[in-house]
Amino acid sequence: MNGKFFQFSRLLYILLFFFLTCNLRAEQVSENTTIFLKTVRFLSLTDYSVQIVLLGVIFMGFGCGLMGGFVVTRKLSLFGDTLSHAVLPGVAVGFLWSQSKNSISILVGAMIAGFLGVFLISLIKKTTKVRLDSALGLVLSGFYAIGICLLTRIQKMEFGNQSGIDRYLFGQITGLSSSDVWGMGISCLLIVLITILLYKEMLLTGFDPGFARSVGLPVDLLQYLLWMLLAFSVITSLQVVGVILVSALLIIPAATASIITQKMKGLLLWSATLGVSAGIVGTYLSFLGNQLPTGPLIVLTSTLFFILILLFHTENGILFKWLHSRGREQKISVENTLKAVYQELEKNSFSDDTITISDLAKRRRINMPEANKEAKNLVRKQFAFLLKKENIALPNEDTLSLTPDGWGEACRIVRNHRLWELYLTNEVQYAPDHVHEDAEKIEHILGDVTVRKIERILSNPRMDPHGKLIPSQQDIEKGYIDKKLVRVL
Repeated sequence: MNGKFFQFSRLLYILLFFFLTCNLRAEQVSENTTIFLKTVRFLSLTDYSVQIVLLGVIFMGFGCGLMGGFVVTRKLSLFGDTLSHAVLPGVAVGFLWSQSKNSISILVGAMIAGFLGVFLISLIKKTTKVRLDSALGLVLSGFYAIGICLLTRIQKMEFGNQSGIDRYLFGQITGLSSSDVWGMGISCLLIVLITILLYKEMLLTGFDPGFARSVGLPVDLLQYLLWMLLAFSVITSLQVVGVILVSALLIIPAATASIITQKMKGLLLWSATLGVSAGIVGTYLSFLGNQLPTGPLIVLTSTLFFILILLFHTENGILFKWLHSRGREQKISVENTLKAVYQELEKNSFSDDTITISDLAKRRRINMPEANKEAKNLVRKQFAFLLKKENIALPNEDTLSLTPDGWGEACRIVRNHRLWELYLTNEVQYAPDHVHEDAEKIEHILGDVTVRKIERILSNPRMDPHGKLIPSQQDIEKGYIDKKLVRVL
């Protein structure tokens, strides 16, 4: 009876497991199908709402990207954040004026509040000893607090339950209308036109305002024009990402672009491109998800772009810089080991072509395991080979012998070191006992062209300031140093 019950239970378990597995696979297939269908629907642009949203985020990303380039290069990131928070009271006042979500009244109110914030910052800076960052913090916190109080008051009014006012605080792209997109498009077009027409003037006033004034440029007028464009880009982007996150769209794409290039034109183009890309990808992710907020996803996508560029950019990325630095450190270590081998051979007047690992350890002032590691590294680079040599004091100790390539590299690094020491002594009037430390650093970066110039300046010398032989190009090419020449010198 127990055996039959056990078999029956086992059969139920197998059937249950099979049912759950099939159900999970069906759900997975259904989910994958849903994602595929949503992707096709998004890319086909058949939905009017998708068209409106994509146009809005493209205008927003391009405009904010261009303005962000000027903001970041002028070190006005906190100013952009302050302006985005300063327009909140204007949004609330515009809503109170029209008692509805009227785009024109809200836009006018936000513009007035933004320019009032800019005026207060300028006034505080000119009339007091308060620094700019402190003035920005005062205006940011003060205006934002006023805006929150007004929004709270609006919610308690009869018309306060009308949909839309809270979207300016946190952003809600589903409420984007064609009139909002028109406003974003006009703002983007205005930013592009002024950037093209006044690019040189904006560039000059941003990097050298003193020189700009000396050549007669209206620096203050151009500054206020930049702030006006910044206000337009902030105000028209509020409904997409809200007051809290709009500054991220100004800062993150431009900061990412500054890693890619340091040229202003390239930075502006990259910033605008990254802003548009983040807007499209964030909108797509929001479209795939269920009730996922578009604004935060756009900001997160932009942040992801920044992290990827920061890590993997081929020139300025952290990963490639680390790999380059690691490669340079390994190169310096190999060259120092080769120099130590050369010096040990030189100590014995090149009577033998091998040195022991213990001699290398003493010369490098390291322990035996480290010396063995450096010797094996030379072998791996095909600069040397190891031999077993019977020795009464040190039985079966490995000895190191340089290959022709290793000898050439050793002569080259010693030649660079001693030529630089002689150059500093003869031409720069350094004391001979003060040149070694500087030569230790410069020997690894001297190129062949520079070495040849130093040789011509010093008339092809053969001795360094300490009376030691300087390997010549002929010594490197023939693969050894004439022992007779060593004895003569």
